[in-house]
Amino acid sequence: MIVDNAKVMSKGQITLPKEIRVQLGIDTGDRVTLICEGDQVVMMNAAVYAMKMLQQGMAGEAKKADLTTEEDINALIKEMRTKEEEV
Repeated sequence: MIVDNAKVMSKGQITLPKEIRVQLGIDTGDRVTLICEGDQVVMMNAAVYAMKMLQQGMAGEAKKADLTTEEDINALIKEMRTKEEEV
């Protein structure tokens, strides 16, 4: 766990301490997602947050499509590629 402080500037901006940027894998120009929970704010690397949301949204979809093994998935990929080549 990293605990640090950041000063809020006049435009509402803060500078994230380097140790936190490194921990979150955030570099210059990257985006972050802020999630307000009561009196706390959770900050995540936006790419990581997007992937987590995608994974949650897709949870259970493979089972619904009867894709239960790696062989099932490979067969589906092969079928889709064949259809794509026909187009």
